[in-house]
This record gives sequence, C-alpha cells and structure tokens, in this order.
Amino acid sequence: MRFRPLIVSSIALALLPLSGPAYADDPTPTPAPAVTQTPTPAAPTEQPPASIDPKEKVEDGLGVDGGTERAVVELTDPAQNALVATKAAADSVDVLLQPQSQSFMVVEGTAEELAKLAEDPRISSIHRDRTYTPADVTPNLALIGADKVHAGGNTGAGQAVAILDTGIDPDHPWFQGRIVAQACFSAKEEAGVESLCPNGATEQTDGNAADATTAQCLADGVNLCDHGSHVAGIAAGTGGVAPGANIVAVQVFSRINDEEICGDPSCVVAYESSLRQAMDYVANLNQPIAAVNLSLGGYLYDTNCDGTEEGTIFKQKIDALLAKNIATVVAAGNESVEGVSHPACVSTAVSVGANDNDDRIADFSNVGSLVDLFAPGVDIESSVPDNATAVYSGTSMATPHVAGALALMKAASPQTPMTELIDKLKTTGRPYTYEANGAQVTTPRLDVGAALAGAATQPTITQSPITQPAPTDDASPEPDDSANPAPEPEPEPEPSTSPVPLPTVTVTVTTTVTPTPAAASTVCTRGTAAKKLTAKKWAVEIHRSSGTIPDGTLTCYLKLISKSSKVFSELTKSSSLGKAYRVLKNTKTGKAKLDSALLTAWLNWAHGTNGTSTLTTAEKVRLSSKPSAAALKKAVTNVLKTVK
Repeated sequence: MRFRPLIVSSIALALLPLSGPAYADDPTPTPAPAVTQTPTPAAPTEQPPASIDPKEKVEDGLGVDGGTERAVVELTDPAQNALVATKAAADSVDVLLQPQSQSFMVVEGTAEELAKLAEDPRISSIHRDRTYTPADVTPNLALIGADKVHAGGNTGAGQAVAILDTGIDPDHPWFQGRIVAQACFSAKEEAGVESLCPNGATEQTDGNAADATTAQCLADGVNLCDHGSHVAGIAAGTGGVAPGANIVAVQVFSRINDEEICGDPSCVVAYESSLRQAMDYVANLNQPIAAVNLSLGGYLYDTNCDGTEEGTIFKQKIDALLAKNIATVVAAGNESVEGVSHPACVSTAVSVGANDNDDRIADFSNVGSLVDLFAPGVDIESSVPDNATAVYSGTSMATPHVAGALALMKAASPQTPMTELIDKLKTTGRPYTYEANGAQVTTPRLDVGAALAGAATQPTITQSPITQPAPTDDASPEPDDSANPAPEPEPEPEPSTSPVPLPTVTVTVTTTVTPTPAAASTVCTRGTAAKKLTAKKWAVEIHRSSGTIPDGTLTCYLKLISKSSKVFSELTKSSSLGKAYRVLKNTKTGKAKLDSALLTAWLNWAHGTNGTSTLTTAEKVRLSSKPSAAALKKAVTNVLKTVK
C-alpha cells in the first residue's frame, strides 16, 4: 500500500514534513519553463487498442513483494463501472469504492489478481491509490496588504473558498455561520484504515459531514484533524485573509492506525481517490467559489509533472475547475528542495512556498521555478478545534493566504477570468530573487494590497542561498565499525526519553479565540551535515538512541524519504525506526541487499547530500516484477558507490 505523507507536508500538513497536509519538510530539481495558467481541455477517453499488453497497464512494483494492494482502476468509459466491478468481484478482487459516474474504481488484490483484471479491455490502467499527507503547519496580514483591503471594505463577501483538508470545527467562532457546504470523502479498509466521515461511510454530503471534532479524529486526547480548521481560519476565518468569504469544507483524509506506517500510533493521509471525488464535488456546487485550497502534498518533482500518470489525472481536475473560474492553490511542500510536491507540480495549479514576516524565504520551504508565489507561512496563528487557536508553520499555512487573496480579488472583480486574477497577483507581488538549480530565479511574494490598489511593485529582495549544500567529491573516511559494532537486530526500539526536535510541532492552544503569543513550531526538513554514512553507521544511529542524531530527526528523515522514494515505504516498510533498522541489517537476499543499500543512500540524502539519479535508476530494478540476480547485484553496486 502506498503511504505518501502531501504532510499535515504526518500530520505534517503544511506544518512540517509528512505526505499529507503541507507543513514544512528532496530531489534536486532543474529549472523549468514558466508556468502558464491556460487550462488544457481533457482529452476524450478512447478504447485502448485490443493488442495492448495487459502488463503495461499495471504500475511497476504493484504487489511484487506479495500481499494485496489498494489500487485505482482507470476505465475507458464511466458507463462500464458497474460491469467491470461485477467481473472483478467474480474474480475474487475486492471492490472497495465504486463512485457513480466516475471513470475509475478502487480495488484491493494481489499482483496476480490485478494482472488478470488488467486483461479486461475496458480497463486502461491500474495504479496505486496514492496517499497524501497534510503539509506542515498578525503580522502576516499586514505583510501582504490584506489589512488595507479590509479597510477599503473588501472582505471577500460573496465568494467562497473550498478547503479540502482534515475537516473543520463547524462551531468555531472564527467561522460565524459562513460554512455553506460540507462533504466528506474518506477511504477505509478493514486493516487499519478508518473513514473520518461522521457517518462511518466513505462518503457523506449532508449535515456536518466535515466535522473535525468527532471521536474518529481523536487519539489519546490529541485531535488529528486540526489542520483543516487552521487552514480554513487563515483563508477565511475572522482573523484570516478573507474574513467575509464563505467556506466549503471537505474532509478528504483517512485515519491510519498503524505505527509502522505513521511512526506514531495514528496519523491521517488523503488518498488520491478521495481527492478526485472531492474536486468533482466542488466543481459541481452551485456556489461562487474563488479557489480550492490543497495544503497537502505527495511525491516530489523537480520539473512540470503534467505528463506523468498522476499529473495527467489531476491536471484534468484542476483545468475543469479553472474553466469554471475556480483556482486550485497547492502547497509547494516543506522539504527545502528545488522543486515541489504533487499536485503543486501541475502547470495550471498555483504553487505556493513560504516566507516569514521579515520577507525571508522560510528555510523549510521548497523553492525554484515551479513555485508561483510565496506567502507567509512561519508562526501563523489561526483557529483549531474546540474554539481555540494555535500557531503552526509550513507551506500549508502559506497556501490559504493565496486562496483567501483570490477570494478578495474575485469579490472585487467577479467577471474577470481567474487566470487574469492569478497573473495579477504574480505581477504585483514583491519579487524574491535567489539561486536555484544553478540559475537565478525570481518568484513574487503575495501582495494582495498592491494587486487591488494598483500600487507599484515593491523593490526586489535578494535572498541568501537556502538550498542544501552539494556533497564534496572527496570521499569521507569510512566509520570504524570495529570500535563501535552495530548491535544485532532486536524488537522495535523503545521511544527515546531525550528531546525530539523534529518533526515535533510546538503548538500553543488558548482557551479563547483571542490571539495570544504562541511558541514557534518546528519544521521537518533535510539536514545540512551533508555527511555520508554507511549502512552499519546508520544502524547504530537508529538503534535505541545509541547514535548522535536525535530520534525525532531520524523519524523526520524517514518521512522525507517516503515522499521521495517509490520503494520506501510503499514497497518496503520503513516508516518507523524499528523497521528501518531491520531493513538496514537484512542482506540475506538480492532484494534485501538492494533495500539496505537504497535506504542507506536515501538517509544520506535526507542528511544533506545531493544527487538521487542513481537511486531512481536502482529503484526501477527493485520495482520490476521479476528482477534478475545480475540486475539486483549491479543496482546494489551502483548505489553503494554513492555512499562512499
């Protein structure tokens, strides 16, 4: 099963890493052409050629290591949904979701069962039901000029912002009866995946369907669903960018009760299938909606992802919304890389990075030519469940600043095409100039005051280099493992009693909605040591706090890896320190040796070294259904060269 913390960037949501909401959390991207906002019409579905090889329809690595996989089955014709589902069930494939009038369904089956299913000519492809995590989560309003817009009488009234996130506190004073629609699309499975819809089903569109205060959202007294309320408060709460705008709240996350996947007893993730249903729901609403906010993220890209399978799917959804004058605003991610997470990589999405209130790019924010705008995302106070407020940081917090700004823009000029409003924000924003991918990049910082007042653009700010250091060519001395031998495999490491600096989010909650000083949150991001360690040395670091790197930082590294690697933890589970330790120590088979080498190299990357092309090539070998012993050995050799 593919668990990719789009982080609430676990809930990294834009607080700081994890593939779910986008809090702050890396491939090394290259400059990409400027993003345009011209929607591309969805290509008509066509019957695939009868001669197509069914094996080519199934995503690489799906079920290759045994067990069952949750997968999205793409159909050539929505009308065939019921017929294909009936046949799949007859062939012992579990049909988990069968959305009406949709060209896909969700199933669970073994590699063999999915391969047989792919023989049906009515099926165009089968791929993992990918997951996304929240992006890790005032002076911020003054910085972007929203206070001046409010003073002029524009609060966004008459427009709405759709928040596709972890739900909302429907009774919070910050929203004052402005929640005009609620829905829930939340996947569930028998083994550890729980729907967060109040009715317990996978879909709900009545009542408080996006309620974030239900029992399903609570774990040992902690609300796992606070991210959505915080994001909604920034966009359109009483203390937000568009305090007069309405809110459409959609719960798209599911609860995972598996410490091996979460790193904690429970976490939340959003499945691709849930997001697709939610985006269609918003597109069909009879509401004047300015923007859809996605403070979440998945796999990292350093170039435009329109041509990838997941990019193509989401571009059609984003373009359909844009055709209705609704922007899709997405967190760039918190991995501190020159690139963005999916779906921010889609060209017609508005990708948002984070800056602080001193006009500096946040050290956790992703950067580069794929980022369309920067907005405040450091120490942002906003609403959370139970009538409280909290301070979070991350691109998840930056994104709703732009969504709220578009509500103000559309309220002022409702007939202007959304593409023009987006371009207006870009051309009037304060320019940030910095180096990325060996070239100079200029990205505007949101200034809605200038956009609506016609004010002159503020002077350019040259940013100091913030990208990760490149590794040196000199090989680092190999650690002397004889002096400190790696311990033998043991059960799961017990929690460390030492402080965990990352990715813990420090949150100050008040008992009223009155803003109060709150401690800054910490963001899970790549290290800066840029030091290469061997598998044995990493095993020492991971085992029972026997190394020098804090357990919290190591857990953060594993979360970052899960967003960058297609092997971890999608194919080989390594979300927890105990699992990662066993992967590093197990070299009994060719696949196990490659897993150990890959995890070692990815840990070095998370620790600050650059370069992932060799790892990506080796992962293709690992994801193949029947790799030869020679191919596995060669891949291991190539990967090990990168850790010396």
